[in-house]
Amino acid sequence: MATAISKLNNPAEGEVERVYRLLREWLINAQLPPGEFVSDVALAHKCKTSRTPVREACSRLAQDRWLALIPRKGYLVKPISVRDIVELYEFRKVLECFSAEKIARTAPPERIAELKNIVAVENHSRANLQRILIANEAFHLRLAEIAGNQRVMDQLRLALGYVRRLDTLCTQTVPGWVGHREIVRAIEQGKPAEARKAMATHVDLSLQKMIRLFSS
Repeated sequence: MATAISKLNNPAEGEVERVYRLLREWLINAQLPPGEFVSDVALAHKCKTSRTPVREACSRLAQDRWLALIPRKGYLVKPISVRDIVELYEFRKVLECFSAEKIARTAPPERIAELKNIVAVENHSRANLQRILIANEAFHLRLAEIAGNQRVMDQLRLALGYVRRLDTLCTQTVPGWVGHREIVRAIEQGKPAEARKAMATHVDLSLQKMIRLFSS
């Protein structure tokens, strides 16, 4: 509520948020691909706004490590290296193993049913890539929400944006798709150690797949 009131009192703040979200979505969907230079003038034109909210939004995106400021040139969409991918997935594993272990101890049946429903798309052989990617992100975010740690959730939301960009860049199919069945089973059976192990395996296999795709 306070945020909404603040935006009403300061319309510029609302415009920065709009531009930030728009540019972030373009980065995730690779409409602004890694290695591309962009200027605040060009971005302002594309976003149908002035340069000031673009600069503020880009400053936030630089803090999030999507962009790098290049003096007198504009902004560089940060290239992706294998090291970046490894560090990203190592960070994910810390966050997500915590969440999986915690909710295996505490999650009521209705929350487990919700998780199972989110990833039911994996059972459909004709499910398209977009549906699978949406379900994947929704599952991992909901897991963090159920775990109830806001800091973990905020950091995971940022990390999963990077993951969705990698998935978008890699392929139009999902070779070696790594599902969530073992994670859900361990949570449903109330086995925290097994839930942590299943999540760690899931993230490690996803990392191996991503490295193969980016190294080919």
